[in-house]
Amino acid sequence: MEAITIHPQDEEQLTAIKYILKIMKIPFDKSKEEKNLYNPEFEAKMKRGAEDKKAGRYKEIKTEDLWK
Repeated sequence: MEAITIHPQDEEQLTAIKYILKIMKIPFDKSKEEKNLYNPEFEAKMKRGAEDKKAGRYKEIKTEDLWK
């Protein structure tokens, strides 16, 4: 089955959504933290790449030189 994420704008909306889900007997999970969508290894590589670029540890290749 498919899952959805709902973003209520205030406490009143959150209460109403929980009430409706309980009445319809639809199970739901409570979570205050955002789940990470990316693999931690991928995130570490991206962070390392950004740090390398800041430190000047990269090589720039012009588009016209890509196929040489």
